[in-house]
Amino acid sequence: MQKKRGRRVLKAIVWGVVAVVVLGIAGVVGWSQIGVMPAEKAPLASVRENPAIHVEDAEQGIVLAPADGDSELGLVFIPGAKVDPWAYAPILQSLAEEGVTVVITRPWLNLAFFDLRGLDSFTSAAPDIDHWAVGGHSLGGVRACQLAADAEALVLFGSYCSNDLSDTDLAVLSISGSEDGLSTPEKIDAARALLPADAEMVQIEGASHASFGDYGPQDGDGQPTITDEEMHARVAEILDAFVADLPQS
Repeated sequence: MQKKRGRRVLKAIVWGVVAVVVLGIAGVVGWSQIGVMPAEKAPLASVRENPAIHVEDAEQGIVLAPADGDSELGLVFIPGAKVDPWAYAPILQSLAEEGVTVVITRPWLNLAFFDLRGLDSFTSAAPDIDHWAVGGHSLGGVRACQLAADAEALVLFGSYCSNDLSDTDLAVLSISGSEDGLSTPEKIDAARALLPADAEMVQIEGASHASFGDYGPQDGDGQPTITDEEMHARVAEILDAFVADLPQS
C-alpha cells in the first residue's frame, strides 16, 4: 500500500514538472509573438519599387541583391528583438545598390538569442559569394558578435558585443546613435574594449535606437532629432565607405 502511494506521489511530481515546463515554453512562445514591431509600409514600398535591386523572400531570410546579379560580397544581418525583419530592408538597400548581397534573417521566436543556427544557414542563400560580413541591430548585433568568427567583418547598429573579439583581425564597424535610450552611448563605450583596437566607431548625432530600422518608436528609447531620410543617407554613406575596403574578389 505504501509503495503504491509512493508511486502515485512520484507520478504526480513528474507530471507537475512536465506541466511547469510545458507552461513555461508556451509562455515564452506566446510572449515572443506579442508586441512584434512591424515594418512601416512607405519605406518598405521604396525597397520593393527599387529597380536597382532584386528582393527575394527566401527560406534563409529576406535577400536584397543587385539587380544585375553582380555581387562578390555578402552581409548576413540579424534583426533586433521583436522587430519585423522587413523593417531593415530600407536602411540596407543602399548596400545592394552598391553590389553587396544582404540576407536579413528571421530569428527563431523573433529573438536572436534563441536562434542557434550558424552563419552558413544564411549564407547558403547566395552560395557563389565567398566573402561574408555579419551584422545586426541591438540584440541581433550581440548575436552577430557570436557568429563573427566565421565572417570577415562585423557591422553593429546600435549594439555591442558580449564576447571578446579584441584579439581578432576582424574588420569592425560600429554605428551608434547619440539619442539611443537602449544601447546608450555609455553602454557602447563600456563594451568598446571587446572590439579590435582598429574598430571603426561612428556615432550619428540625433539618432535613436529605432532610427536604425523603419518600425516606428520603441519603448524606452530616446527622442531622435534626425529624420528617417537623413538617417538612411548617413548610414548608406558610412556603410558604403566601410565595405569598399573589404575583400571582394
